[in-house]
Amino acid sequence: MALTGNAIEHVGTALITGASSGIGAVYADRMAKRGYDLLLVARNRDKLESLVSELRRRTGRLVRILPADLTQSYDLTCVEEALRQDAAISVLINCAGFGSSVPLLEADVTRMEEMIKTNVTALMRLTYAAVPQFVGRKRGTIIQVSSIVAIAPEILNGVYGGTKAFVLALTQSMYHELKDTGIRIQAVLPGGTRTDFFSIAGSPVEQMSEERRQTLMSPEDLVDAALAGLDQGELITIPPLADKSEWEDFERARARMTPHLRNAQPAQRYLAR
Repeated sequence: MALTGNAIEHVGTALITGASSGIGAVYADRMAKRGYDLLLVARNRDKLESLVSELRRRTGRLVRILPADLTQSYDLTCVEEALRQDAAISVLINCAGFGSSVPLLEADVTRMEEMIKTNVTALMRLTYAAVPQFVGRKRGTIIQVSSIVAIAPEILNGVYGGTKAFVLALTQSMYHELKDTGIRIQAVLPGGTRTDFFSIAGSPVEQMSEERRQTLMSPEDLVDAALAGLDQGELITIPPLADKSEWEDFERARARMTPHLRNAQPAQRYLAR
């Protein structure tokens, strides 16, 4: 069933990672209101249980939790198995992740490695667990939460930008491979959003200038825009981008260059003179 309208009948189960707060928690609310039961994944059991009580009260949907630290192999395997074994799951929303604004010379490399495990490895493994099931059923939706730093890595920490560029590239490749299978795929590229992201990243909202704070989008507006983009059939949704043609121009420029990337000889400018 398409993810449109305000359906109240049961339409499947949505598994959402990073669901205990911020963007993930808003996705949980919106998907429940669209008729989906929920399987919520996050590290903080207390926050998950509090969210469950509120969601059940407001939406009447079946809400289950799966507390898991996606940087830990056992926990990640448990979530993978849920995707493989639960035939009711028809939507995977990969929200779990964190960022950094710390420059390379000041960054803790162990923290950077943890970021890669969360933003890249876990997302990749969960995607690989879900896709064969969805393809086998000829239906399913995968929403990958990337970031505008995927295309503007100079804005924040380079490792963070690299992890989100991975999410964007994976999404585009998946679309190319799976477009005839009945699977819906979307990457969402948020800009600055009013969540605890900035505190974790090292740049608390409270320390921002008023001008900078005014550019931050609410997580509610972000998710509502992302779901509107999904309903419109977008592969890439960039909620803060007012002029869609700018992204389309970007993609057309990339497409024009692609045929010229395969040549047996180096470009003339690199040849010895």
